[in-house]
Amino acid sequence: MKHLFIASAALLAMLSANAAGTYMMAPADADPGVVDPDSTGFTFTDIKVLPTTPVKDQNKSGTCWSFSGTSVLEEEVLRQGGPELDLSEMYCVRNCYIDKAKKYIMTDGKINFAQGGGFADVLYSARNYGVVPEEVYAGLEYGEKKHSHYEMADILTSYLDAVLRNGNKTLSDAWLKGYIAVLDSYLGEVPETFTYNGKTYTPQSFAKAMGINPDDFINITSYTHHPFYTPFALEIADNWQWSTCQNVPMEELKAIVDNALDNGYTVGWAADVSEGGFKWRQGYAVNPEPKSEEDMDGTELSRWVKLSDSDREKSAFDIKGPVKEKTVTQEMRQKSFENKQTTDDHGMVILGIATDQEGNRYYKVKNSWDTNQIYDGYFYVSEPYFLEKTISVMVNRNAVPKSISAKFKG
Repeated sequence: MKHLFIASAALLAMLSANAAGTYMMAPADADPGVVDPDSTGFTFTDIKVLPTTPVKDQNKSGTCWSFSGTSVLEEEVLRQGGPELDLSEMYCVRNCYIDKAKKYIMTDGKINFAQGGGFADVLYSARNYGVVPEEVYAGLEYGEKKHSHYEMADILTSYLDAVLRNGNKTLSDAWLKGYIAVLDSYLGEVPETFTYNGKTYTPQSFAKAMGINPDDFINITSYTHHPFYTPFALEIADNWQWSTCQNVPMEELKAIVDNALDNGYTVGWAADVSEGGFKWRQGYAVNPEPKSEEDMDGTELSRWVKLSDSDREKSAFDIKGPVKEKTVTQEMRQKSFENKQTTDDHGMVILGIATDQEGNRYYKVKNSWDTNQIYDGYFYVSEPYFLEKTISVMVNRNAVPKSISAKFKG
């Protein structure tokens, strides 16, 4: 059975709201409450942490893909010795909403139209439309201080479905203008030029001036239903572009991430975060070896079989420090993906390596759910969790070891 968030009712509500494939939104209640680092049973020691820009808050918007992908672009500028940028996530969101709508209409509504997306969308937007600073395009034209896209997303979907239902048997010349007018009302109109630090730019010239080249990046995954070392369109609902990922064995996926971090490149990380071992408020994600009935004495077994599904999940993931974790195989990873135990939930950024008090290795991850959390918006992901629950990663092409990239076909 699919493990659900058990940390809070707010997280359960968030998961339900995003069941259609949209990347997960921030928790409605981001207050970590009484969570104390000593109470988790974990002591993490950072081994290496790459320079990054501040943690942001996607709030009530299913746009983690833009926040995480944009963060990787900001960190690429830092890596090259450039300034610390605060790029607009909503500029990318607006661009993708327009082109996604065109495709939705052309396919008679047969593609997914939702708030979610992927790292390829960030690269697509930067390649075709450039980038702009947050101060130029905040995307908050609807009376809110933080992003909240429920109303806008419902209106956009209803609008497109109405266009498809029209009785004229042909599209009018006005549908796209009306659609863009809705986006402009909520997110704002995009300036053709803007001034930043005393200089005038277009979105395209600004990207070039900051050293942002989307063609420097590649998306990589690891599944056996397609040949290794060839690209394929990952079969997830939010892949509206049908963009491709390069396919590599699981061990090489990890080797690419490790090599990236060793050489100063952060990594966009798309993963399943709806697992019992994902403890956002406690600041870690682990992949415990499941309890078996053989491990329980008669009294415990008797109690166990009487538990509700919800109570059983809570008991199974009542974690108080480092635990024995699964030995993940390629076959296990594949099965989890095909039977929907690994789902396309959330986009984040891997930017460091750490260990716990027993020497187990973790990736340090930057999230976009604000900073009022145990580690100020960061958390630690065990290697077994990464190996099984990663959907894909986005890295600079130069971060891929040559011994691996030499095998790529296409």
